[in-house]
Amino acid sequence: MTDLHDTLQKHVSNGSLPGAVGLVARGEGVEVQAVGAVDADGTSPMARDSIFRIASITKPVIAAAVMMLVEDGRIALDDPVGQWLPELASPSVVRTPGSPVDDVVPVARPITVFDLLTSRAGHGFPSDFSLPAVAPLFSELKQGPPQPQIVPPPDEWMAALARIPLLHQPGDAWLYNTSSDIQGVLIARVSGRPLPEFLSERIFEPLGMVDTAFAVPVGKLDRFTSYYRTDPAGGLELVDVPDGQWSTPPAFPSGAGGLVSTADDWLAFGRMLLAEGTAGERRLLTPDSVRQMTTDHLTPSQRTDSGLFLEGMGWGFGASVDVEALEPWNVPGRYGWVGGTGTAAHITASTGTVTILLSQLEMAGPSFPALMRDFWRYAADA
Repeated sequence: MTDLHDTLQKHVSNGSLPGAVGLVARGEGVEVQAVGAVDADGTSPMARDSIFRIASITKPVIAAAVMMLVEDGRIALDDPVGQWLPELASPSVVRTPGSPVDDVVPVARPITVFDLLTSRAGHGFPSDFSLPAVAPLFSELKQGPPQPQIVPPPDEWMAALARIPLLHQPGDAWLYNTSSDIQGVLIARVSGRPLPEFLSERIFEPLGMVDTAFAVPVGKLDRFTSYYRTDPAGGLELVDVPDGQWSTPPAFPSGAGGLVSTADDWLAFGRMLLAEGTAGERRLLTPDSVRQMTTDHLTPSQRTDSGLFLEGMGWGFGASVDVEALEPWNVPGRYGWVGGTGTAAHITASTGTVTILLSQLEMAGPSFPALMRDFWRYAADA
């Protein structure tokens, strides 16, 4: 059987990507391989502690922080969010998903914390990006591929969000991404502290996630990988360098995709969820909170209507939950997600497994999905 090193190295050797780190942990056993280089020029070899832009595998971390506030009694799942986010207290909704942005109706009921956690608040990406109410998410909110230095500060961002109608009534449809960014603002306003500070105290420090943050300090830039996308000719196009957009703290710390991290840092988070919210002698979440995070909350029609976003999957809090065994790795109940910057992290409670794949290649295009499938196939067989 091909080992983990060879599984990853094949994609580096064929020129698809500069490097990658793969990790498969079962119980106390951890297999890690780092292959290739931190950039296309081969400046230095990839290492186990290389730092990556983890994009959307930020989302479950943010959801865990929301649940900590629920456990603190600061908020409740059925609370309307308007008391902390007045910009969303009385939003309008487009009459139909295809209606112009000025053809709106009143909201049927308030948006709740639960709506945000399940990505059913009404804002976000559907499978059809051409709908009129989707365009402002790109132009006004800068949703889409992470660009941390161009997004305005939270209050300004929320003011822009308030001018964009919901695509669906709260609770009616699963829509991608935007709810996690709103969760980040909610955490800051409820706690009265900046989101990076809250995450550091309540999650990163207790778990020893020493390299996870919204920016990379100067002293760690030598471990920070460059970021690429596949160009039209099939080559690598440089998108961001170590001293680029993530080298300074952003005005808007994105709960949807702004973190940088390492394989071992995300493993610490995944193991905490596997242990029902504990890390050593310390409890970060209750078992019930972990259960709610890792349970599919969507209806069958909501899963179907999401299009290819959730094929074979539902949605917990901040990440998908497999509901169909479409492939050997799609174990029902597997929890996790894939990041657009070439990252993936999943937890399978039934086997006590955490799998993490980190690369520097944007998910768009064929190269990263091919690597990801080979990695998952290896992890399922190992």
